[in-house]
Amino acid sequence: MRSRSIVELVVTIVVAVGIALLVQAFIVKPYKIPSGSMEPTLDIGQRILANRMISHPSVGDIVVFHPPSGADEEICGVADEGESGGRYFARACDVHSPSQSSETFIKRVVAGPGDRISIVDGHVIRNGVRERDSYINQCGGGPECTFPQTITIPPGEYFMMGDNRGLSDDSRYWGPVPDAWIIGVAFFTYWPPDRIGTL
Repeated sequence: MRSRSIVELVVTIVVAVGIALLVQAFIVKPYKIPSGSMEPTLDIGQRILANRMISHPSVGDIVVFHPPSGADEEICGVADEGESGGRYFARACDVHSPSQSSETFIKRVVAGPGDRISIVDGHVIRNGVRERDSYINQCGGGPECTFPQTITIPPGEYFMMGDNRGLSDDSRYWGPVPDAWIIGVAFFTYWPPDRIGTL
């Protein structure tokens, strides 16, 4: 009788662990915010859950994704766009490098496939209309804040920016992100306790 109870317990634990791993692999995954690029919306160390079943986000969604390779060095897929060696160009980067990085970033979608955007003082002008961005930290007026020439987001790609516009490495410098590189859409924050809620 006792050995049967032990077998049941072991089977229950194995099944529970298996279900948890499947949920994390395919449905919902937790992430910890590593930098201040999404402040004031998400603070360093804050923890969120991402819905992995959504790979085609909407403008305004906060997403977890793999950026293009070279994103940590702000490498654009073409010359004379974004930033290079401290020099800022008139156009944000609109062509990413051909491969994805193994790093994981979290940013806000500010433009989707086919959208035409420019950036003025850290504010996105999408299809001729300035975004409603009361959630951002102002950019500060430096050259990283303004890319006045309009770019068009390619089909199946998304332009990402951090809410902390002056301190975010984002699509301005390394280009849009293909939907295949999107891991999921953040929908809930569970740590710290005073920040629990939906996003």
